[in-house]
Amino acid sequence: MDLRTDYPFWLLEKGIIKSYPALHEDIQTDVVIMGAGISGALTAWMLHREGLNVTVVDKRHVGMGSTAASTALLQYEIDIPLHELITKVGYDNAVAAYLLCNDAIYGIEGLCKRFRIAAFEHKPSMQFASFKKDVASLKKEQSLRKSIGIDVAFLDAAEVKKLYGFSKPGALLSENGAVVNAYALTHALLNACASKGAAIYDHTEITSIKEHRAGVELQAANGNKIKSRSLIIACGYESGKYLLRPFDELTTTYAIVSEPLHDNELWHRNSLIWETAKPYLYLRTTTDNRILIGGKDDEFRAAHKRDKALPRKAKALEQAFNNLFPHIPFVTDFRWAGMFASTKDGLPYIGKLTPNSNIYYALGYGGNGIVFSYIAATILKDMLTGKKNNHAAIFHFSR
Repeated sequence: MDLRTDYPFWLLEKGIIKSYPALHEDIQTDVVIMGAGISGALTAWMLHREGLNVTVVDKRHVGMGSTAASTALLQYEIDIPLHELITKVGYDNAVAAYLLCNDAIYGIEGLCKRFRIAAFEHKPSMQFASFKKDVASLKKEQSLRKSIGIDVAFLDAAEVKKLYGFSKPGALLSENGAVVNAYALTHALLNACASKGAAIYDHTEITSIKEHRAGVELQAANGNKIKSRSLIIACGYESGKYLLRPFDELTTTYAIVSEPLHDNELWHRNSLIWETAKPYLYLRTTTDNRILIGGKDDEFRAAHKRDKALPRKAKALEQAFNNLFPHIPFVTDFRWAGMFASTKDGLPYIGKLTPNSNIYYALGYGGNGIVFSYIAATILKDMLTGKKNNHAAIFHFSR
């Protein structure tokens, strides 16, 4: 599956940080992880620290799938607002999901500090009401979040205008947001695993998976085999082919990045900005003072349609930015399109399809993909080391 169109900013900024060899022999391991993106890297790191023998395989170079195309906003807010999520999964599960996302931001920050990833920054998160009718929903959302210990403020139209310079009927402003370079973090995590004995293989496409009582056997395209007690499928949006039925809805999203600007603060504390409309527009800044804007999603996923639509969508994103900030000059430097997946309740799928299986999944679908990947890694770490995780059921396939 072709996951993206054109070259994303992170890939052109960092290049191929490190390459790994392809698999050229039969091996045996405790855990094999399919997918060397951010989900696979986080899971590999946490399992390797528990003393498990970990092998990671990917048919591309490390981080070259959806991870390189990620816009890398870190938010505790799930695509579905808390008050709506409660009606879908219940109060306790909805609240726990929001709080886990909040905690995951700080967990990712800790990893970035450990590996000296400079491209992590805390940012406020501002969600504006796209329409006047959305104001009541934002106020309800503010009240609920404050009741569970998340500090969030409601901004009226005058406050939005004062802080951001554009006119919207209201907004929520939260301190708990961040941005990260997921591509750089992925390489740092896998490099650390490799330096301590984990096996990482690029250009190793798995063509066959056979499960038996004692584990799984994978066969690569070149015929070499991997025997393992457990398999974790962390192939992102390509994981659907290993599932019995679809659990996600795939669409296409678009992003552009500006040339660097001179002003250090382009709007109020360079907040993350998004909106209540669906699909939503989202904005962030980068460490070198560029503006990233994404959205204008399409329901199709075919690569040739993305290629054709990208120039038009880039212009539409530019116009959307100019409508908000006509005084800020925006000149597109990078543009790309990528796959995006959503679920019925906005939550990821983590764990086994069936109780007796040796195959696990880390599927961080949704706008919180990186945050969900961190949650998946922590839950799978507990599952594979025999520890009870009180939150695993929230993200189970049977929900």
